[in-house]
Amino acid sequence: MSRYILAFDQGTTSSRAIIFDKDYMSVAIGQQEFTQHYPNSGWVEHDPEDIWRTTIETGKQALENARIDINDIAAIGITNQRETTVIWNRKTGKPIYNAIVWQDRRTAEICNELKQRGLEETFSKKTGLLLDPYFSGTKIAWILDNVPGARNQAENGELAFGTIDCFLLWRLTGGKIHATDATNASRTLIYDIHAGGWSDELMDILRIPKSMLPDVKDSAGNFGTTDPDLFGAPVQITGVAGDQQSATIGQACFNPGMMKSTYGTGCFALLNTGDTPVKSKHKLLTTIAYQLDGKPTYALEGSIFVAGAAVQWLRDGLKIIGHAGQSGEFAEDADPNQSVILVPAFVGLGVPHWDAECRGAIFGLTRATGPRELAKAALESVCYQTRDLLNAMHADYSGNLDTVLRVDGGMVASNWTMQRLADMLGAPVDRPVSTETTALGAAYLAGLKIGFYPDLETFSQAWKCEKQFTPAWSDDQREAAYARWQDAVRRTLTNY
Repeated sequence: MSRYILAFDQGTTSSRAIIFDKDYMSVAIGQQEFTQHYPNSGWVEHDPEDIWRTTIETGKQALENARIDINDIAAIGITNQRETTVIWNRKTGKPIYNAIVWQDRRTAEICNELKQRGLEETFSKKTGLLLDPYFSGTKIAWILDNVPGARNQAENGELAFGTIDCFLLWRLTGGKIHATDATNASRTLIYDIHAGGWSDELMDILRIPKSMLPDVKDSAGNFGTTDPDLFGAPVQITGVAGDQQSATIGQACFNPGMMKSTYGTGCFALLNTGDTPVKSKHKLLTTIAYQLDGKPTYALEGSIFVAGAAVQWLRDGLKIIGHAGQSGEFAEDADPNQSVILVPAFVGLGVPHWDAECRGAIFGLTRATGPRELAKAALESVCYQTRDLLNAMHADYSGNLDTVLRVDGGMVASNWTMQRLADMLGAPVDRPVSTETTALGAAYLAGLKIGFYPDLETFSQAWKCEKQFTPAWSDDQREAAYARWQDAVRRTLTNY
């Protein structure tokens, strides 16, 4: 009898495969990083073949590490970096261009042109999103307009579009399934989150043929079975969700007012708003948290483009730390008398500014500033930006907000960072026992569909807190630090 669920967690910098048991515990992991491509300033690309290769290889690694074979896997769940866009030939299955990553800013001009035409409200009303290069729609348009022959092929029905989950489904099923789930569809800028379908009006504006688009399914649904040649036997795929929504599920944020924040390459905070889509007045996004049995549950989302990426910059750009974990150690030893502020707008600023053109800045440098102070500033910038997000959520949401923030992602392993986050928010921060919440969410969806895992309420009761961080700062200390951050952001925006 199959005893496990396999979750593919395809992220921005690495592909991972994690095997979970009946008790939601991770029993084995496979992980591989892959190359990031930066062909021009503000451009970020991935080779889709790298994504495919590392996904399959990590799946095999996880099975080997668990000392089980594919017949022990009851089902597969997929979670993925969202908005990243792939277009491939339906006959050959080969991509016609590299995957354009969610961080990519090349379509800023397209977005500005649409805004000048007065179309932002048209997009926002239907999709809950802003006109920003972040989302998939303008990426599709760019590929069709810039890859020779692409538009003719698309209009002839020869091309398929997908976010990463969709591309992986196509490959995993041997080209039999062209589908996505509602959470990923809701990030494309062409999906009507209220009507629950692709918008003909928005597709016409962006000149995207409907024949390119995948079927949209529930997050726990039937997504076909894997080609038996891949792992030795076919396995059903029954769960799909974008990474931030998957983390929301893995954190058991099923009640309206519950919040989670994931700290990966970027930071993404989601607030469950139940069956009501809340329109933001503070540039938050209205999105689908998950969809079960044809019924969407909505969320407000705030995005920070640079979180863990700031630590990567310390390691790979400045080369002042040898590994990510060292950043917290450096921050703890930093000079407390220095007030260095990093505004990490490497690819623009997210909520509440949504300024694609803004670039980063550092304030408060002195002759005494060194690697430790820069590491502290990088970690604190994530805490400041999280407060920006939560302030916007408090302003937009009229329901009862949970005062506790559930956190996950690579950065939450740093006790220093999580304590500083609680200090800055003036609220408790809960780190769960299982920090693999993104993959767990996908695994849970897959298991829920086949009866391997129980209902949402029972799953919620199984969620456990490993450590709660409570604020140690006074209100005056907190507000003074936040005021310095706000001043630095104002100065940065003024320069652009």
